[in-house]
Amino acid sequence: METCPWCEKGKLATVKGTVYWELPDGTRAVEITETPSSHCESCDALFQSDEIVKEIENQLFLIDSKQLEKQTKYSELMNMKRLLKRNYFDF
Repeated sequence: METCPWCEKGKLATVKGTVYWELPDGTRAVEITETPSSHCESCDALFQSDEIVKEIENQLFLIDSKQLEKQTKYSELMNMKRLLKRNYFDF
């Protein structure tokens, strides 16, 4: 098990959590449930890996965000149809 990067004491557990994300155009935020997350047993921190953060940000950039409800599951978000194949602005 990994050690928590926040408190450097607790052990991390893999869980599914709820996150809130601002859309790239800044018009609103969405609630994303069942998001792969890490949870510290000691300090109670709940956070996402850099990879998950990048996946969410890219997907929100590539989909028609007008089709997105106020709340969605992570798996549903990641399966939404993309307007572009990839983020061409990510160098």
